[in-house]
Amino acid sequence: MPATDPAIHQAKHAWSAIQRASPPKRTAGERVCDFNEIYSNFGAEAVMAQASRCIQCPNPLCAQGCPLSNRIPEWLALVAQGEFLEAAAISRTTSNMPEICSRVCPQEKLCEGACILNGKSEPVAIGAVERFINDYALDRGYFGPPPAPPNGGRVAVIGSGPGGIACADELAQLGYDVTVFESLLVPGGLLVNGIPAFKLEKHIVERRIDGLVKQGVKFKLGVRVGWEVSLHDLRRDFHAVFLGVGAQRSKELDIPGANLRGVIPALPLLIQKNVNSPVLDDPEIEVAGKRVAVLGGGDTAMDCLRTALRCGAKEAVCIYRRDLANMPGSRKEYGNATEEGARFEFLTNPVELIDDGHGAVKEVRCVRMELGAADASGRRKPRAVPGSEFNVAADLLIVAYGFDPMPFPPGSDFAVVQLDPWGGLKIDGNQMTSLDGVFAGGDSVRGPSLVVHAVRDARKAAQGIHRYVQAKLAR
Repeated sequence: MPATDPAIHQAKHAWSAIQRASPPKRTAGERVCDFNEIYSNFGAEAVMAQASRCIQCPNPLCAQGCPLSNRIPEWLALVAQGEFLEAAAISRTTSNMPEICSRVCPQEKLCEGACILNGKSEPVAIGAVERFINDYALDRGYFGPPPAPPNGGRVAVIGSGPGGIACADELAQLGYDVTVFESLLVPGGLLVNGIPAFKLEKHIVERRIDGLVKQGVKFKLGVRVGWEVSLHDLRRDFHAVFLGVGAQRSKELDIPGANLRGVIPALPLLIQKNVNSPVLDDPEIEVAGKRVAVLGGGDTAMDCLRTALRCGAKEAVCIYRRDLANMPGSRKEYGNATEEGARFEFLTNPVELIDDGHGAVKEVRCVRMELGAADASGRRKPRAVPGSEFNVAADLLIVAYGFDPMPFPPGSDFAVVQLDPWGGLKIDGNQMTSLDGVFAGGDSVRGPSLVVHAVRDARKAAQGIHRYVQAKLAR
């Protein structure tokens, strides 16, 4: 068809005739009363219209902005024509959990942030379209192509979070006999324990796990590798091992009063309030009627604020030492949190926790900050403003400063795996650790990061495992 064809001309300019739309969202007053997802999918006509806004540029920046290099323009073109199953099939070739990534990825910083329409108009609603087509396909039983015939290789995957799921899926597709070891009684790792249901309902994760089981992947739950199962046993029984153990040890608060009652790390709150499973032995965290303060500015802080409000907090305030422009959390999640009633104290740093006289926290002593010159990372370094101290009332203080890797027991044979200076697992270009046949990826390697980064690491590790095991079997 010639480039001057009116249909092409119309498609190339659909972005100017059709405004970007967001998928339906429940009102803040409704959604703070439950933990259900706040967004629903577009209808078929709406999703086709939104997909038609893509101008199909020859050098798609959206794909470059996606850590998985998703074939976005290809499946957008199919969606615009109503070919939803075909679009989902292409989406599935580069992502092992597109229905999950579309819900939890910060698209405004990745694919949509790179969209060429930025500046001229609003970017294409890539995340909402990706969610639609993959929910559409999964609702009709499509989990991807059938796996290859068994190839004789056996692989152990440690951890059932996003990295573990993606690696297990890739390997099962290649014909491997895969066993996933999970220390908790519910599979899903971070996707279940760390991400609240109002962003990712748990049945979405369960559906993905069920798809793996149908591919032949086996799950051993309630097994702590390094404690109850040794590395020696795994290397004896499997041709290769993938460590997708994540980073779930909370960074500590180091100010006077940090040991007061009512000071808790973020993860226990998120697990206890969002998962209907006895995964913690900790006592019930009382939130209703309390003044809740959250320290940190990432997505975990947003999750804690929004969880506290759903649990009946009297108020929920975020204390963050930089400004909104320098906050690492998703702008979409920030907007949702403010809609739901969260308050933000930017350019504010805690310096001391005040005792109520009975060993519990009652206030956070803070100091105002100002941004100075940029540091080595390019972010402007905050510094205290002299004489600007003030107090923020808090009956419950949640520390959301991020996470470090969970170390294996000192006596475990896993402890011989080499670590980098910050305590992450050290890997080579194939994602292999210092131990032959033991691979790793995700937060345990790179530190706390995005789900999509864990998926990318796992896919790369699966290819490294495939080359390693096939060479081993050929000897």
